[in-house]
Amino acid sequence: MTVALPSLALALLCLLRAGAEVPVQPDLDTEKFAGMWYVTATASNCSIFLEMKDRLKSSITTISFTPEGDLAMKLIWPLLDKCQKFELLFQQSGQAGHYMGTCAQEKRDLLVMETDYSHYAILHEVHHSETEPSTALQLLTREQYVSPQLLQKFMELIPTVGLTKDTLAILPNSGEC
Repeated sequence: MTVALPSLALALLCLLRAGAEVPVQPDLDTEKFAGMWYVTATASNCSIFLEMKDRLKSSITTISFTPEGDLAMKLIWPLLDKCQKFELLFQQSGQAGHYMGTCAQEKRDLLVMETDYSHYAILHEVHHSETEPSTALQLLTREQYVSPQLLQKFMELIPTVGLTKDTLAILPNSGEC
């Protein structure tokens, strides 16, 4: 019984952590948020990301909103010496700044945690996969340059979503795409 108590306490802490609410940008103004962004830093526990993170470069994402309020994301990533294009659509969840989508049979939650609309945005994404659930945090900037202060702010958020600093990739600028 005394051996089981520490395990039980640890399990309860993990459950509390898993249920912790991630803050969402209050009253997200989709008109101001839409447009072109650079993905300048990412932290993720996805095994594919972790294998590739040292070879990744900054990408471009264009965010727009459908008349129904859904978030459309077009990404251009410099991968394997060519530009890869991806298009994702996230449906509005009913809470401003929270969107849900499905990609490759995998459910995803996308939250706009914080933005000032003109310089940066921080996105939190959770992939609900039966084989490999994962979490990602992305720093988007309107310019390819990211200030040390903004990078520090982003790094301080990493542990708050259950990630560690070793999952961080600061993406170098790329003129390829």
